[in-house]
Amino acid sequence: MIPNVAPAPADSAEPTAAAVLPKALRQSAVKKFSGSKLFASPASVAGVIWLAVLVAASLTAPLWLPYKTEDQDFTAVLSGPTGAHWLGTDELGRDILSRIFASAAGTLGTSMITVMVAVGLGTILAMLAAAAGDRVETVISRVTEVMMSLPGTVIILAVIGAVGTNIPLIMAILGVLISAGMYRVMLGQAKSLQSQLYVDAAKVDGVSTLGISLRHVLPGLANTIVVQSALIFAVGMLIQAGLAFIGFGPPIPEPSWGGMIQGASQNVYNAPWLMVPTGAVLALTVLSANAIGNALGKAPNATASHLPSAAARRRRAKAVAAIAAAAPAPNDSAKNTLSVRNLSVGVDSDGAGRGVRLVTDVSFDVEPGTVLGLVGESGCGKTMTALSLLGLLPSGVSVTGGQILWNGRNLAAATDKDMEGVRGREVALISQEPMRALDPMFTVGYQLTAAIRRLRGMGRAEAKAEALGLLEKVGIVDAARILKTYPHQISGGMAQRVAIALALSGRPRLLVADEPTTALDVTVQAEILSLLRGLVKDTGMSVVMVTHDLGVVADLCDQVAVMYAGEVVENGRTDSILDNPRHPYTLALLAADPHANHAADMPERLATISGQVPQPKGWPSTCRFAARCQFAGSACMVPVPLLPSGTEDGLVRCVKADELAVEGLDWVATDVPSHHVLNLVEAGTAPAGPAKAPAGLERRTVEKDHA
Repeated sequence: MIPNVAPAPADSAEPTAAAVLPKALRQSAVKKFSGSKLFASPASVAGVIWLAVLVAASLTAPLWLPYKTEDQDFTAVLSGPTGAHWLGTDELGRDILSRIFASAAGTLGTSMITVMVAVGLGTILAMLAAAAGDRVETVISRVTEVMMSLPGTVIILAVIGAVGTNIPLIMAILGVLISAGMYRVMLGQAKSLQSQLYVDAAKVDGVSTLGISLRHVLPGLANTIVVQSALIFAVGMLIQAGLAFIGFGPPIPEPSWGGMIQGASQNVYNAPWLMVPTGAVLALTVLSANAIGNALGKAPNATASHLPSAAARRRRAKAVAAIAAAAPAPNDSAKNTLSVRNLSVGVDSDGAGRGVRLVTDVSFDVEPGTVLGLVGESGCGKTMTALSLLGLLPSGVSVTGGQILWNGRNLAAATDKDMEGVRGREVALISQEPMRALDPMFTVGYQLTAAIRRLRGMGRAEAKAEALGLLEKVGIVDAARILKTYPHQISGGMAQRVAIALALSGRPRLLVADEPTTALDVTVQAEILSLLRGLVKDTGMSVVMVTHDLGVVADLCDQVAVMYAGEVVENGRTDSILDNPRHPYTLALLAADPHANHAADMPERLATISGQVPQPKGWPSTCRFAARCQFAGSACMVPVPLLPSGTEDGLVRCVKADELAVEGLDWVATDVPSHHVLNLVEAGTAPAGPAKAPAGLERRTVEKDHA
């Protein structure tokens, strides 16, 4: 099993890009179709099927209907379902099934006229008002307000009196009246989209106003358009049926759903079944349109709610019970010491915790008054690990194994009710974006005092004084003024300080900081780090810091755990790992960091790590970093445990850690081929000969010589 990074030979049997591309496009199209929002729920699928069957049956009605719509059977007047008339007959002996499906296409088609006029006109007016400025918006808004004040029913009846029962014209006029309300719905969203930064960038690039409206604003209105179209479609059908019910439908003997319901109402006592078929078809059609609108109207980032459903809560309760039963009783660890043992986090795809693993067997300790840094690329499982400490994993994700030991309790097996007594009071969170913790609808003072009163049970005046002290503690000079401001009125650095004060309101002993300085400039970042360092020193609390910045790790952390593909690949004291890294991934991270080198020995080219972190469903059972590692060899093609690294109490997940340390090799800037193919060769079939250095080290040495 030797890594082979040589180019493939010319006569390789591998398919060319030209041959693979059509197949890839077909697979992508199939996957896109199957994953469409329209087919994401059973209700929308049923709605599509019902409407498709209804339209197809109506358009082909002359080919298959057993009777013409005007045929009468005087021997079966007001009969129920029979072999000759599956849905029965009306008061004139006409077949109900034939009349329902014969009139379906006309009803649906004229309802679509209302949708196209209302949605089209309302959307065009909204985009025009949002793009043309206040003067045009004022004119259009006043006109639509006048339209909304007109009595729609009176206008429709007046049109019927003037031109007769012209259903397409009536439904078009109804669409014009509804477009005023549609305009009001669309205007606010269109103006919000016009103020986005990417619209400003398009203006700088010279895109015309029409181009911006069509390419940038209209796609943002798509979800609202779909939902409103489904609603208007249903309203159009109901109004059309209502007009036919009162005698303003298609001329007799042409069938219509409203006319059939009107006839059934006259015989409701002696033939109650007559109301069922037409009413059921109308109700099912309206429900189908709404189901399709609900499915298509879901935003791409709203497919999974942050709040778990009742079923998800039941699954989590079962998983918690299973973890509590499988895990040993918590030991008598030191007070306020966090001990994570073999923590695994996975997706509950089948409700039994057997979904894709996102974090696998993570272990570390955080002692009081110390800071642990979780580092690694995006997608390595750092945030999932941090959120699991507070029981704040997203819906559909849960702890599937291991222990989170804190003050004699296993938080991995704690229920939501148990965690309510831990969050804020013992363990608190500082998120990457402070606006996730601060509500823009309330002042800073209200939010701080409310948290203090809830977590500490103080009175209003005492809580306000404590809030003032917390803001001063986090370095805010004019704390009294900040208490009266709203979150959107302060800068990003100030908001992050307020978020830290909010996290400290319950006097927690463990602080989980999820990249708290990423969105801040360098000066403010240094101030926040200094603040956290002072809090740890003054209060003795411990911190779990999630970060990408090795400079933050060197400046603040006492311990560091390097994560890759959901695993801890190296763990130990910060100075030991930064000065003497043992895992190739840690070497690569340091080599790619410009701040890790002094100006005198700065390399001409910084090192890079080829490829990207694999998706959780594609994690190999062997070393997960082998496919990107410059030192990978046959020894890496087996599961690699986390073992002592030989430096104090550090741990490393690499079979070549000692070998690399002896050789003193570094990760250097080199072009690693994008297609890293591992040729698996059985060790027993290798030809006998003199002993050679492992393939990875041999290749690495050559590259170093060339460098």
